[in-house]
Amino acid sequence: MATADSVLALIRAYRPSFRNPHDKIAFAVHASFLASGYVLTATGPPAFSDTALSSPSTDEVGMEGWNATDDAYAFLYRKEEFGAKKSVLVKCLPMGDKLIVDALVVGGGEGKPVHLEIDVNKYDGGRENTDYSDMYNNCGELVSRLNSGILGKLDEPSASYSSSSREKAREQLEDKPDDQGVGFIEPRGFQPYPSGLVHPPVPPVPPVGESDLIPGGGAGMFPGRHNDGGGGMLLGPNDPRWFGGVDGRPGFPGGAPGVPPGARFDPYGPTGVPG
Repeated sequence: MATADSVLALIRAYRPSFRNPHDKIAFAVHASFLASGYVLTATGPPAFSDTALSSPSTDEVGMEGWNATDDAYAFLYRKEEFGAKKSVLVKCLPMGDKLIVDALVVGGGEGKPVHLEIDVNKYDGGRENTDYSDMYNNCGELVSRLNSGILGKLDEPSASYSSSSREKAREQLEDKPDDQGVGFIEPRGFQPYPSGLVHPPVPPVPPVGESDLIPGGGAGMFPGRHNDGGGGMLLGPNDPRWFGGVDGRPGFPGGAPGVPPGARFDPYGPTGVPG
């Protein structure tokens, strides 16, 4: 965007001659476009011609003839943005104490014109000398109005650009592999335990009583050990110890029936029952 300092610096560099207050404001409009990165490709009578609109030039030109027409000013610019070049036509029309500014992107149906009315007397310094800063009043406010009312609107992405950009971004997301970028990654292949929990450090088919030494977590903490019983002090109907023992050893291994040292152990039956 343009600033008051950059606009005044450009006016000083060009050192234009002003016939009236409308000239001053029209040239400030032009300097604001230059300060915003636009390049002048036509001004004065050439900018009013049909040729300028149908096939705008891309060559930069000077300021000769910019105020040669008494009742209007015209400027044609080009600017490259979002990887594409666009041409913008600006016309300023004096109407009493006002300067009517209209700007339009030329070709391609990029959008409707933007419009701004400027009170000339509010920004005319009224002094004619060699110090251009004295020729303007409230220059910062004038440039701010041009930024918000004209330049800011022209620099917004067009509807067609926004639509194509959104479509391109959507296609890129669809083509992106699942395991890249930020977000949740879907697991690949069969996942036996979707919770992501792992087995506690117990052998898959533990010796008798071993699970009492290194028990698992509470209910639901870990998946089952899938050893058809055995390994702990609680015996189910399929426990191999009912059917000849484990690994060919008959019944519960010797000593106090199969109780490993340090294990949590409850009696096999109620107390006081013989055997």
